[in-house]
Amino acid sequence: MMKRYDAVVIGAGHAGVEAAAALAKLNKKTLLTTLSAEAVAFMACNPNIGGTAKGHLVKEIDALGGVMGEIADKAAIQVRMLNRAGGEAVHSLRAQVDKNLYHRLMKQRMESAENLDVMEADVNELIFDGDRVAGVRTAVGDVIYADAAVICTGVYMDSRIITGGYERATGPAGFMRSVGLSENLKRYGLDIRRFKTGTPMRVLSKTIDYEEMELQPGEEGLPRFGMLTENAVRNDCACYLTYTNAETHRIILSNLDRAPLYNGNISGIGPRYCPSIETKVVRFKDKERHQIFVEPEGTDTCEMYIQGLSTSLPFDVQEQMLHSVKGLTRAKITRYGYAIEYDCLNPKCLNAALGIKGFKGLYSAGQINGSSGYEEAAAQGLVAGINAARYLDGKEPLILTRDSSYIGVLIDDLVTKGTEEPYRMMTSRAEYRLRLRQDNADIRLTELGYEIGLADEKRYAKYLKKKAEVAALKDTFSSLRFGKKDLSNAGIETGDTLKTSFTVTELIKMGVGIDIIKNMIPELASYMPEALTCAATDIKYSGYLSKEDRRVAEESRLNDYAIPADIDYGAVEGLRIEAREKLGEIRPMTLGQAGRISGVNSADVTVLLIYLRKKRQS
Repeated sequence: MMKRYDAVVIGAGHAGVEAAAALAKLNKKTLLTTLSAEAVAFMACNPNIGGTAKGHLVKEIDALGGVMGEIADKAAIQVRMLNRAGGEAVHSLRAQVDKNLYHRLMKQRMESAENLDVMEADVNELIFDGDRVAGVRTAVGDVIYADAAVICTGVYMDSRIITGGYERATGPAGFMRSVGLSENLKRYGLDIRRFKTGTPMRVLSKTIDYEEMELQPGEEGLPRFGMLTENAVRNDCACYLTYTNAETHRIILSNLDRAPLYNGNISGIGPRYCPSIETKVVRFKDKERHQIFVEPEGTDTCEMYIQGLSTSLPFDVQEQMLHSVKGLTRAKITRYGYAIEYDCLNPKCLNAALGIKGFKGLYSAGQINGSSGYEEAAAQGLVAGINAARYLDGKEPLILTRDSSYIGVLIDDLVTKGTEEPYRMMTSRAEYRLRLRQDNADIRLTELGYEIGLADEKRYAKYLKKKAEVAALKDTFSSLRFGKKDLSNAGIETGDTLKTSFTVTELIKMGVGIDIIKNMIPELASYMPEALTCAATDIKYSGYLSKEDRRVAEESRLNDYAIPADIDYGAVEGLRIEAREKLGEIRPMTLGQAGRISGVNSADVTVLLIYLRKKRQS
């Protein structure tokens, strides 16, 4: 068969659904292919959305007009705010979600979207007209013509699952794998790598001794991922905390010869920041115990996810290990843990728009780019989908900067620095994290989403309302004063000072919480809670934000200076040999990106700037 679309998205995981939704909403006739309709946005690993830095990504996806936040709110069964011990900049919303419900809701969203078709198809070949995308071919020989394609194959390319000495040529959770596409990409000269990730066992809920564990309840009064979420988010399912112990560690260490990670059966590179339990025990021998979180997989199943016991040890060792943990001594395993190896791209072959260099109309997003996590995948999928649509319209690509968003940090890290292991987003990766908070994601990005065409009128109106309220609150707080007696009556101590009154702005900078201030000013009840939080946080960090603003202004000069795509770095006199090699490999889009490449120093950037200025003048 032969079919014609504007764009094809290969893979319907968390990257694929965002890419397809963005293309369709931007009026591009789009085909979303999936190896199995049951794998659409399926959570093959942990059943949660958000968490440290990942919550920031979800809020940013939502602000731009993506779908992950809205669906996560609908499927949530417990919500918590992580990193409470840190400042507001690192607070991260996390939702335990019903994984089957999340899949069903996202599948329904894709199936009901205008301009979007969803089809089971095993795409194993790209078709080009010169260097331009012309379409794809499936394993059964069907040709689908399209002028743009987004590859979102996740961990499915030539994947294999390993548990002890047992292995299967399959994708995660028993879904079929992608065969042929990886070889097709190699034939076009793309650098293919082998990465590894894994998942823990699942156990039957009624066989767990919950009274021996620490209860981890949800929190009330938290914000939502979706700006437009109106209904209350469900928050009535409990999670639990327990720990490994000396016996657990003894079992693991005595069976390392049977561990695929240590006996040579696994060659793929695994994630440093989400390692298997055997890696944690070996790497951190001084630790007497490791945290184990016991989390529900959903409301329509009795399975519990044992977060922290990710493993590829043999089945019998998994049983021993699990039963050595307090609260899990009687637990019955319903699904054993496993490691999964898969092919992925070296992300240095991508530009900052997530386009694959050397090919027009070809984009890549998600775990195929060397990242890990649902949220990182969705963020890339959204950007790739937007840029595929802009390519079809003949528009300049959307490039998110490091000072604008965590999404910008994520993409810049991948395409500029590359990664030698599955990349995970963390707050420490963002040098401007005081300005990249969850509470202001909508203020930072909704205007942009509206201009692009993804954020609709309702979202834009709510953004304008919040923005106006934040400005009004800051004006009010800077002028409204309270005397020392009023403050004392409110339980606020001002210390030994000659001042007789304080503005609300001064009180916030002194550390007085917004809840206390709300009790002092009843009129604040008419404002949006999100606006109150944002205004107070801006005031609290105002001194530091001013410093960040100055740094951003200094760096924007280089970030705004474009480098021609066809530049010959060999012709730039004064560049060091290493700089020439690295610049030629990455081919940065701006001078700012050039300066962030490992092996390119400030002197190289200066030489490049002088060369570009001379070229422009001539």
